[in-house]
Amino acid sequence: MTNLLPEMAEIWQQTLNWQPTLQQQAQFQKLYELILEGNRQQNLTRIVEPQEFWEKHLWDSLRGIVPLLSANFSSTSLLPYSSAPLALIDIGTGAGFPGIPVTITVPNCTITLLDSTRKKITFLDNILTELALTNAKTIVGRAEEIGQHPQHRQAYDIALIRAVGAASVCAEYTLPLLKQGGLAIIYRGNWTKEETTDLQNAVNQLGGVIELIEKFTTPLSDSIRHCLYVRKVANTPANFPRAVGVPSQKPL
Repeated sequence: MTNLLPEMAEIWQQTLNWQPTLQQQAQFQKLYELILEGNRQQNLTRIVEPQEFWEKHLWDSLRGIVPLLSANFSSTSLLPYSSAPLALIDIGTGAGFPGIPVTITVPNCTITLLDSTRKKITFLDNILTELALTNAKTIVGRAEEIGQHPQHRQAYDIALIRAVGAASVCAEYTLPLLKQGGLAIIYRGNWTKEETTDLQNAVNQLGGVIELIEKFTTPLSDSIRHCLYVRKVANTPANFPRAVGVPSQKPL
């Protein structure tokens, strides 16, 4: 018996002013099945129940970015202006979240999925093939290394980062990779004033400003979530990101 994801068309529409096409819905379902299958070989996610998967992996992934693409979101201006397709990077993508749902939803973007675990990247390569997603590619690597690599430094319009370290660490991973004017979207659960102060201190050193801290609740379980939008306004000094492991051991 195949586990079927709920469609949730009304909830998508009410919360994001968007809903998946039939093709996107089929891709979400196939993604879910591939993750369940992959979970038997390696530990990808503990979230396997259909409704929980829908909320915590699909809805949560898209909540950070889809409203930016919607004309009546108050912060539409958050998106960097670009006539070319936007270049996105998902740092520490793990089992492909938020990157793969975003790839399915925003086909006119190019998305790079970065993770340091080769097995996870091999798994994601298979997913991209199975779902026929040609606008995404994968890299095995660490954010600290690729942030110093000429091919990736200042190469992206948007950097997504979810469930990776303290927010100041996320800022150090994302800002060096962004073009000037680019946007880092940091996904968070709970958030405190002290964390805002720490993040402010970090982005000041990295050439960024906090543009928006948005609090919302998830539609099924009413869990609190935050998305932090950090704009790159100046060049990041050449010494950032620091060497592998240093950002997490000694946050800015």
